[in-house]
Amino acid sequence: MPTPLTPRRAIATLLAAGALIGAAALPAAADDHRRDHRRDHRGSNPSIAIGDVQQGSSGRNDRSGRALNREWVEIKNTGRRSVDLNGFTLTDRQGNRYRFHGFRLDGRSSVKVHTGQGHDTRTDVYQDRHHQIWDERDTATLRDNRGNVIDSETWGRGHRNGR
Repeated sequence: MPTPLTPRRAIATLLAAGALIGAAALPAAADDHRRDHRRDHRGSNPSIAIGDVQQGSSGRNDRSGRALNREWVEIKNTGRRSVDLNGFTLTDRQGNRYRFHGFRLDGRSSVKVHTGQGHDTRTDVYQDRHHQIWDERDTATLRDNRGNVIDSETWGRGHRNGR
């Protein structure tokens, strides 16, 4: 004769069934998380990203230092901790490259990478170039010191400027 189902046994049965269902669903949820992480285009350091972009003017080709320094790409650290950008590179479609040397970006801060010449500070660094880099239609790509793409931003026809 079967044992009668008491309230205590009913609750124990439900809890055991819930634990089995939860254990079976856990690997699927973990797999979904891994799949989503692989789609993240910001690579190994998700707190670092390209922020705003100010490309060269569409007017006459003004090569003055002032005009070149009005052209910049902002790199943002949205995390709390500082990040060592030593060896990180910022490139355009044509292959022009700026490499960070000995630069640490504080948490929740940003740095503008200017095309022209100037004295590097915590908020502004300079590529020391004598010609414009960022065109009206271009792509800025930020890579870590191993060459992994951290972020990229495309603007111009069919694309929005900045984020």
